Amino acid sequence: MAIRNIRMDDDEILRKKSKVVKEITPRTEELIDDMIDSVHEYNGVGLAAVQVGVLKRICIVTVEAPEPVENEDGELEEVNPLIHNNGEDLIIINPEIIPQEDCDVTDNEGCLSVPGKFGLVTRPFHITLKAFDRNLEPFELEAEGLLARAICHECDHMDGILYTDKVEGELHDVSELMPEEEEEEIDEEAIPEEEATEE
Repeated sequence: MAIRNIRMDDDEILRKKSKVVKEITPRTEELIDDMIDSVHEYNGVGLAAVQVGVLKRICIVTVEAPEPVENEDGELEEVNPLIHNNGEDLIIINPEIIPQEDCDVTDNEGCLSVPGKFGLVTRPFHITLKAFDRNLEPFELEAEGLLARAICHECDHMDGILYTDKVEGELHDVSELMPEEEEEEIDEEAIPEEEATEE
């Protein structure tokens, strides 16, 4: 397993459509393991294969459960299980997203390929995901809130779409959201150019 370099938003590979995964080879297994290591190394919520230069319809999503909040009675409210996956590594291959209900939500969004920036993007609040796991076994799940947003964001990458294409208004610096000492950015100069691959 290894940490892979993240392609930046000016890399033309991010505008290409990824290809359907038809079989799981040892190289595919290695790619998935590297993507898991990489998304945690860069403190991301998700990572698509194209972001590490591989044109395959694969992504990883990992959303931590939020801290429970107290209600008016001082009791902890139950956290909606559809808005997170407990920080586990959700491996998504050849996905199909089905928006549920007529309810879109606008919220801040960022991307490892556009470091140091964020912007407002409108996405479905509730989705059904149909996809395949790392063994190419089909599965289906429902997601809401941040988990749904992260899945939609990563699946957009597979079609050459960046969140910046959907931003409402201007992009902002992350320094507007958090103190400077808490910012974590990728050192763009440390990322060498690599050739795209279909592995």
